[in-house]
Amino acid sequence: MGLRRGLAALTIGTAVVAATAYAGPPDRAVTATAAAAAAADGNRVEGWPVRSPASVDLRGSALREGARVARRRDSTCFAVVRNGTLVREDNWTLRRDVPREVFSITKSVTSTLVGIAVRDGDLRLDDRVARYVPQWRGTASATVTVRNLLANDSGRFWSLQSDYADLLAARSRTAYAIGLPQQHAPGTAWAYNNAAIQVLERVLERSTGMGVARYARTRLFEPLGMERTRLITDRADDAAVFYGLQTTCLDLARFGALQLGEGRAYGTRLLDKGYVADAVGRSSTPHNAAYGYLWWLNRSGPLRGATDAVDAQGQPLRQVTGQLAPSVDEDVYAALGFGGQVLLVDPTTRTMVVRLGLPAQAGAEAYGFVDAATVLARAVR
Repeated sequence: MGLRRGLAALTIGTAVVAATAYAGPPDRAVTATAAAAAAADGNRVEGWPVRSPASVDLRGSALREGARVARRRDSTCFAVVRNGTLVREDNWTLRRDVPREVFSITKSVTSTLVGIAVRDGDLRLDDRVARYVPQWRGTASATVTVRNLLANDSGRFWSLQSDYADLLAARSRTAYAIGLPQQHAPGTAWAYNNAAIQVLERVLERSTGMGVARYARTRLFEPLGMERTRLITDRADDAAVFYGLQTTCLDLARFGALQLGEGRAYGTRLLDKGYVADAVGRSSTPHNAAYGYLWWLNRSGPLRGATDAVDAQGQPLRQVTGQLAPSVDEDVYAALGFGGQVLLVDPTTRTMVVRLGLPAQAGAEAYGFVDAATVLARAVR
């Protein structure tokens, strides 16, 4: 699988796919509906002002073609927002207000929760994780920092079995993740490590004094008006911070608006500008130019994907250098999840592309970063 297309498939494992169906029954009566065609300029959809693409200098024909591609790839919703206005919205199979699984898009939300805690003074990025996880004190993991967990260069143990089977089967995924050993020295190797990221659940809980699902609801979802978004928990009531978000296209656009606003949206500042710049504006590790703080970046350099060919320790069998989507600027970034879940953000043109849907059928081409970037490249005048 190529790196760029591999990013479209950000694997969470068959156990999750089988166990987490969409949150609500499909409404087969729903057909594609474009917000821009539903009414004249000035109408609103779920609080979003609606305007035509031409009124914000976007090519309507490119957005129509983007929606056709999305529909062919088993999408359930597709939306384009520019300058805070909704210019295209399509829904298939599910109503727009039905939350659905977005898998690893959750990681970018987790990054934002960490940023909120940093702004509040509850933790620092260079805190050693052992401050919140006493089991790591005096071990090879003692020097792992919160920043390492966000950059995916913590060096914590990784294998296909641990990350895509045992972690998912654990009663407490946080306890399981904490109990894994150290594999590499912190900062020396990059791996797409779900278990390492899950440790942030304990870090957030201990540093803020609040359960993470509640913290996400009260400190992020409610302030942004993400009324149809929730974070699921496991059997031990630990929030799943590497994959457990359920949301909608339009709620995800609200989340993207926070990043576009450099940490401020809807009259509320939740993140420091500097944190947003570090999370989505620059590579967090020399091992992977395409990674910020649990966000995917379009930066040029050595590239690693979530599902590229790796050895038993999650290290690449071959080095790839380049850019995920050369058709768009380097400052474009995205939250990505299994099955082609995409929130693509372009800070230069103030444009977002959101696509959610079903995983691709065997042998079919999956939706991904490049597809959303193509919509952006063709639509912007």
